[in-house]
Amino acid sequence: MIINTGARTDTVQYFTPWLLKRFEEGYVLSRNPLFPNKVTRYELTPETVDCVEFCSKNYRPILNDLHKITERFHTHFQYTITAYSKDIEPGVPSIDESIRTLLELEKLVGAKRICWRYDPVLLTERYTIDVHLKTFEFMASQLAGHVDRCIFSFVEMYRKLSVNMPELIPLTPSDKDTLAKGLGEIAGKYDIHIQTCGTNGDYRHYGIHPSGCITLQILGDANGIVFRKRKHRGTREGCHCIESRDIGAYDTCLNGCKYCYANKSPEKAIENYKLHDPDSPLLLGHLRESDTVQQGVQKSFLDKKALPMEQLTLNF
Repeated sequence: MIINTGARTDTVQYFTPWLLKRFEEGYVLSRNPLFPNKVTRYELTPETVDCVEFCSKNYRPILNDLHKITERFHTHFQYTITAYSKDIEPGVPSIDESIRTLLELEKLVGAKRICWRYDPVLLTERYTIDVHLKTFEFMASQLAGHVDRCIFSFVEMYRKLSVNMPELIPLTPSDKDTLAKGLGEIAGKYDIHIQTCGTNGDYRHYGIHPSGCITLQILGDANGIVFRKRKHRGTREGCHCIESRDIGAYDTCLNGCKYCYANKSPEKAIENYKLHDPDSPLLLGHLRESDTVQQGVQKSFLDKKALPMEQLTLNF
């Protein structure tokens, strides 16, 4: 089973003490976002978790203690660094600071375990196609050789964006093609493997690979382990990822990104954050009398026949 720590919120940036304690105590509780009275318990042990997937826009808070997880578990890291400033990503560090942090993360876990996410790609009067390509080239020049790949996707035009980002300029097919061509050429120039995720459209003629951001092939190659062949069902249209179990909670991220799908509003996230208790097994609040707790199914995807047992342990 794959544990995902960052699809619903930036757990690393805002909840590192809680996350470390959950792995120390060996279990976590996750509330079902659709059925709030249903809570699932997951064991957080090397025997029950094949790999821990991280996704964050700032790994600085966990760097000093990350070894407490990486020494026990197979891991993989997605680091989102985009062209946007505080006007769109209020709580996210600057590009230069983010690059410095990524380079420090690489020293701890190795480039093979790090995916640089440049997404979502969106257009405004400030963030034009030209700005994206110039900023992407600067980033690529700094990150080449320090990441395993780059993943990008175009912004999804879901309903609340019209309220949260009235300045957004809808991407035309021509815009997407121009951006894909430019990103592909720049990635090729710096020998960075580039791929899409959650984006419809075939851009292979620009050197862009269609794939998921969390696939058993990527996780296996990053950790030197082998998984059984398993269908990647994804989470939405255009997604090619392997299933994982997220332990975070929606409406809790304080980054305040205007394009965010995981928060109803920045105000709601701030309100919910007040309910966080680092000592609770739930990221948000505590168990209630009306809650029903069930044990999560944790089946391994590892192909334990493919490698000698000693090679199925952590290796760097």
